[in-house]
Amino acid sequence: MGSVQPDINTKGFAIKEYLDVKATYQKLDKLVQQPPVPISRPQMDLYLKKVNEMCPKSKAMVTKAMDVIPSGVQHNLAFNYPFPVAFSKAEGAYLYDIDGNQYIDFLQAGGPTILGSNYELVKNKAIELIQECGPSTGLFHEYEYKIAEIISRHMPSVDMFRMLGSGTEAVMGAIRLARLMTGKKKIIKMGGAYHGWSDQMVYSLRIPGTWRFDAKGIPWASTWHTQSVPPNRIDVLETRLKTNKLRGGTAAVILEPMGPESGTYPLDANYCKQARELCDKYGALLIFDEVVTAFRIGMSGAQGYWGVTPDLTIFGKVVAGGYPAAGGIGGKKEIMAGLAAGLQGGKKVKVGGTLAANPLSCCAGYHTLAEIERTDACAKAGRAGDRLTKGLSMLIDKYGLPYVAYNQGSICHLETAGTLFVKINIFKIKKQLQEINARKKMMEEMGAAFMAEGIVTLAGSRLYCSMADTDEIIDEALNRFENVFQKIKV
Repeated sequence: MGSVQPDINTKGFAIKEYLDVKATYQKLDKLVQQPPVPISRPQMDLYLKKVNEMCPKSKAMVTKAMDVIPSGVQHNLAFNYPFPVAFSKAEGAYLYDIDGNQYIDFLQAGGPTILGSNYELVKNKAIELIQECGPSTGLFHEYEYKIAEIISRHMPSVDMFRMLGSGTEAVMGAIRLARLMTGKKKIIKMGGAYHGWSDQMVYSLRIPGTWRFDAKGIPWASTWHTQSVPPNRIDVLETRLKTNKLRGGTAAVILEPMGPESGTYPLDANYCKQARELCDKYGALLIFDEVVTAFRIGMSGAQGYWGVTPDLTIFGKVVAGGYPAAGGIGGKKEIMAGLAAGLQGGKKVKVGGTLAANPLSCCAGYHTLAEIERTDACAKAGRAGDRLTKGLSMLIDKYGLPYVAYNQGSICHLETAGTLFVKINIFKIKKQLQEINARKKMMEEMGAAFMAEGIVTLAGSRLYCSMADTDEIIDEALNRFENVFQKIKV
């Protein structure tokens, strides 16, 4: 695959060669222009039988859980086809289920564990903290300062950092802050991006152009000031900003700097720079959602890679090192001063959370970030991602499959069904929803086949590498992927 290289020094970053965005979209368009190419029905039935035989304890546990947990699972990353597998142990590059099966872990808790799961040093520091003061006191702790300082030191946009309980909460706070500081109401996001599940952000999720399709239980008024633009259409973004200027203006543009859905829809190499210029031109704040990319692309995040400084940055996952209560807002001092702390009143926005910035999360997060820096984990995980993606691309070519593999460093994508790339046309929506559901079913079955081969992915289409993924582990994973691909008839 060719590349379009940003003019930056890539030392210390996970991305050594940025993907050729145009060529990648051409392949993805070709994928969805033809019928899905799934595993043959007899082979898929054998895989489903294998999962049932491998995981009887998981199936029994989830069956019981269905009585007390909606859909049987709590986490939106839990892969639930043909049923959720219950895991009991995580270690480095591996997961182990309650039936004793070992899996190569490319979920990595949804992305935060760049060091590998349950990293020994971080675990020991967390245990020490619990033995000393317990997980939470409700009062200030030294590690609150330590994690804020290390984030501020590395992230270009962050003069000050406020820790919260989740990425969703951080987005809510940042949008509220942007409206306070600008006096404007409109929020522009990129279609397909996920910025948490608050009422105002459940809009055009996963697939661009779906608007309020997922906004069940959410009043129209809640998304009245939320707008979306297609990925990479910088002209559409400017038109939206220009139109909004005549109607009270835009408070903020929020985007994932590698592209919506953790880079599933990759952005052109110059998009973030152009978005920065437009926000300055029209008086809107620029918010980068770096929940996945911060400390995975590099210690300075995707903003450091692109050389673009947003006004506010959203954090999640990694700032607690994979431990609970992971989220936060970072930004320029004059903007962050608008956040209320404690019982402060006046012209400040309310944010909070009883367990936000608890000692355990801050401790785990601080030592995680310090170890990522010390070990050069971003670059190591990025090399694993490059090896995995190159190997998948070779297998796709070897078996003549229409699938597409691409990556942004350690964030890897394997599109087999093209579910998220079906173009939405409001006049053909019924037919297109049927196509999306059929492709989603194929994606779920591919994920189940990977699971049967001992590979855990994010719904069969996204894979996060970590520093723990050695060449030997990646090569073994590729052998397992080949076991699946060779069963597919084109």
